[in-house]
Amino acid sequence: LDIQVTILNVNDNSPVFMQTNLTAVVPEDTKVNAIVVPRGNLSASDADPDIIYYELTTIVMGTDGYFAIKGVNNPEIYLQKALDYEKFNLTTLVLYARDRPVGSLEVTNTATATINIYIEQADTKPPWFLPCTFINMDKSICISSRYTGTVNIYEISMKPLILEPGPIYAIDPDYLLNEKIMYSIVGGDPDKVFSVDADTGNLTMNKAATSLDSYLLQVMATQANNIQKYSIASVEIKVVSKNNHPPYFKTRIYNGTVFAGLDPRSFVFQAGAPSTPLMITAEDDDFPNV
Repeated sequence: LDIQVTILNVNDNSPVFMQTNLTAVVPEDTKVNAIVVPRGNLSASDADPDIIYYELTTIVMGTDGYFAIKGVNNPEIYLQKALDYEKFNLTTLVLYARDRPVGSLEVTNTATATINIYIEQADTKPPWFLPCTFINMDKSICISSRYTGTVNIYEISMKPLILEPGPIYAIDPDYLLNEKIMYSIVGGDPDKVFSVDADTGNLTMNKAATSLDSYLLQVMATQANNIQKYSIASVEIKVVSKNNHPPYFKTRIYNGTVFAGLDPRSFVFQAGAPSTPLMITAEDDDFPNV
């Protein structure tokens, strides 16, 4: 008697990942839609001839929505939203592999793989002049105030000029890279009265100013390795007359006379000269014509 036996396959095997723990380093400036973990590193196998269904989740708060898989049957991970190193530099993803679709009433076997994603800071920001004020909540843009200073007309200062709110100084906000900053004057000084030290940002004088007009300099800070990363700051230098003397009153005591019953805002007259209004005046030897 010949007996034919048919073996029915039972779903008794779980999917298996080649690696259950992976690490990937993703540059901050990676383009959206770029593949960050290829399919070959993530695919699972199943001893049962089943179609495998994948699902990706994020377990680090605030990092949801940045990474996704190409499809329910394609575990390839791609970048879904632009990265910002200031927001986060590490996240952990969990990839699920199931031998039945999500929501299936059949017995489902599941495997998981953990993917640690490290964000590598990239050169994405131009220099910031300090001090500066953040204009957005994520602190990615910082705007500096105008630098101001004064010089005496017809005089050359032999030392770096003192400015407010502080010396000219810029930093690379991509602080892990901390690229060297170079300084230059790119406008506002047609007569070349001023110079800026390329390395320190110190502002000095080449020659004396011969006019009381103010200078509105434009100082550029660039990264030494990439001149396309730059910022411009305004530096206002006021030219003033030399001021070595304090003002003084022509006399220490003034004597005046008033009459009872005068209306408000009536003149006070000089004592001894009731028809001459009392005038209090001061002089300054630095300003003989004022």
